[in-house]
Amino acid sequence: MLMAALGIHRILDFWGCSFETLDDLELVRDMFEEGLRLSNATVINVTLHKFSPQGVTGIAAIAESHVSIHTWPELGYAAIDVFSCGNTMHVDHLVKHFESVLQPTDKKEMRIERGERIRLARTP
Repeated sequence: MLMAALGIHRILDFWGCSFETLDDLELVRDMFEEGLRLSNATVINVTLHKFSPQGVTGIAAIAESHVSIHTWPELGYAAIDVFSCGNTMHVDHLVKHFESVLQPTDKKEMRIERGERIRLARTP
């Protein structure tokens, strides 16, 4: 019996990003669209919202699962989640693109294997 994860959930903390970048709805929208394209994700829907007085939140529903962001411009901080299953999406391309756009001075990443108890081969 083989065991493997159904998907990988990457949780990213980006610190030291500029206020202007984290507060720019169109920039975040463009970053999402280009990152999803570069990663070969199958996009179902992208929804973004600009808060008042500042901040942006967004989520992309993708066939591989989802990508989300929530920004705190006043803290220079962005919280990003990327959950992907299957092997057609190149998450590293998306993460590198997000990093090149947001330009954090510090970052932290956690990786969580999701559905790791799934049986890939049946035993009689």
